[in-house]
Amino acid sequence: MKKIAIVLVAVMFVCSFAFAGGSADTAAQAPADTNTVKVGLLCIGDENDQGYTYNFIRGRDEATKLLAADGINVEWVTKYNIGEDATCTDANIEAAEEGCQIIFNNSYGFEPFMLEVVDEYPEIEFVSCTNCASAFDGRDNTHNAFANIYEGRYIAGVVAGLKLQQMIDEGQITPDQAVIGYVGAYSFAEVISGFTSYFLGARSVCPSVTMKVTFVGSWSDATAESDAALALADMGCVMISQHSDNTTPATAAQSRNIFHTGYNNDMTGIAPNASLISTRIDWAIYFYEAIKAYVEGEPIPQDWCKGMGDGAVVMTTLNEAIAAPGTAEKILEVEQAIADGTLQVFDTSTFTVNGEELTHAYALDTDGDFTADSEEAVYDGAFHESVFQSAPYFTERIDGIEWLNSAY
Repeated sequence: MKKIAIVLVAVMFVCSFAFAGGSADTAAQAPADTNTVKVGLLCIGDENDQGYTYNFIRGRDEATKLLAADGINVEWVTKYNIGEDATCTDANIEAAEEGCQIIFNNSYGFEPFMLEVVDEYPEIEFVSCTNCASAFDGRDNTHNAFANIYEGRYIAGVVAGLKLQQMIDEGQITPDQAVIGYVGAYSFAEVISGFTSYFLGARSVCPSVTMKVTFVGSWSDATAESDAALALADMGCVMISQHSDNTTPATAAQSRNIFHTGYNNDMTGIAPNASLISTRIDWAIYFYEAIKAYVEGEPIPQDWCKGMGDGAVVMTTLNEAIAAPGTAEKILEVEQAIADGTLQVFDTSTFTVNGEELTHAYALDTDGDFTADSEEAVYDGAFHESVFQSAPYFTERIDGIEWLNSAY
């Protein structure tokens, strides 16, 4: 068997209300006997996307309630529509100068610009969500955080696969017509890991399924995401899923009378005849833990990652009006198997790469490079994602998934 090395990359996150680029809001009102901490949240978009940024807002607001119950008041400084460019550097400086003690950056592309600032403010804790540099940069005041979203994507894939198999069994499509179209942002490890786990979930219940993936080159471009979904439908895809920030793939699927599974938010409200279920990270779990640790004088974990068993990855409400019979029961079964470890999402017996079983694949070592001493990610019959660092590092192009365009 040939050795296959895994290339590391990552991706995205965090937000608040809907304002113009760089606008900010604050929320405080603490009782006199509470601890107050000022926290910055820098967002690539605003809540109007009803997806990625909106999901961060939900996490922010829920964590605020949980912390208040512990006597901790959070004064949030939330900045919206920050670019993955020098405006991010400026936003981090502004948040620092405004007195923020912790600053969360929510997008993958923010990290390089955040790192331009961190040495000037060693007393401030900087967090890059979905990224990876803190594991290697030797700084005490930088941190990364992500969650095992691939677990939720696998379950969303199971939901999709059950629907496809129902359509086959009822004669609506033939087995070779069970084709999924996937709208991805970039060909980064996070996106690759996500659509691979989704596909494996679908194929576990619908063996004939195949998938086509197109990359739009943006985290949040509503029009491009819709156009990509419509193009996939024109190619014969009867199920659409996404790793992009907006709801337009869902509405595109509904317009073509095909099905959909989403990300970051329940999309059944805007596509009730198409969207089956979504998965999302509950960022309240991390915000609560990180802010509470800071207030109590405990270190914030340098590289935080939790999954479905910890409540950090959740599924939205199943659209039972259109889901295949037995789907709700199957979700509970798979959730339990993932939580207790009896189901490994990247079980190497369930996929091949160029016709061969994956026997070797490396996670990055502490220098950020592949070496003979890099951590071996394949062991005990599975590729172990997000074990050696929170950010995903699965980048294999497995058989059964067709990339329609190349990396961005």
